[in-house]
Amino acid sequence: MMIRWHGHACFEIKNNLRIVIDPHDGRSIGLKPPKVTADLVLVTHNHFDHNAVRVVNGKFKTITGPGKYSTGDIKINGIEAYHDEYHGAKRGKIAMYKIIMDGISLLHAGDLGHILNSSQLKEIGDVDILFMPVGGVYTVDARGAYENVKLINPKIAVPMHYYVPGLSLRLNPVDSFLRYFSKDEIAYVGNSIEFSKEDLESQARVWVFTL
Repeated sequence: MMIRWHGHACFEIKNNLRIVIDPHDGRSIGLKPPKVTADLVLVTHNHFDHNAVRVVNGKFKTITGPGKYSTGDIKINGIEAYHDEYHGAKRGKIAMYKIIMDGISLLHAGDLGHILNSSQLKEIGDVDILFMPVGGVYTVDARGAYENVKLINPKIAVPMHYYVPGLSLRLNPVDSFLRYFSKDEIAYVGNSIEFSKEDLESQARVWVFTL
């Protein structure tokens, strides 16, 4: 499996099919637009920095909300959550996507804005790789992100949706989240990483991607 970060909350996940999650158009948030082709595009919620499906190339299927889906041997569960700590009253609802492919379970938490409750955690179940927003302002902050990581207890946590140079959104930097982990638990993996399920047992607990 290969995972590549395209900035903000946009990730590309590839095995025999290519999944793109939360594409942005780059221009509207101060980053380069993703140059990517997909078979499947997942949109966690309908905000401009997450729903720029038009920038993705290819003949792809789009998934935009909670529910159970499958494509080939890939299974996806869209799990309802909230963009804020007031059950969506401020910013609405989102869908977190749990993806199972190549025997690996991944959860993209979208713009999660609250600590997960017991029913959501039960539906999430076991997770190998967790993509969690950490930048605060529009989502959980570093402390809230860390609390959710502890609750889900994935093998690997991937921070996303934080400030990087050029970003026009005033989010907090990733260092605020990383301070909850020791240096030995953190690996800087570059823009992309290839791995198998067996590799996950010997990896660092946190993967930090770079653009």
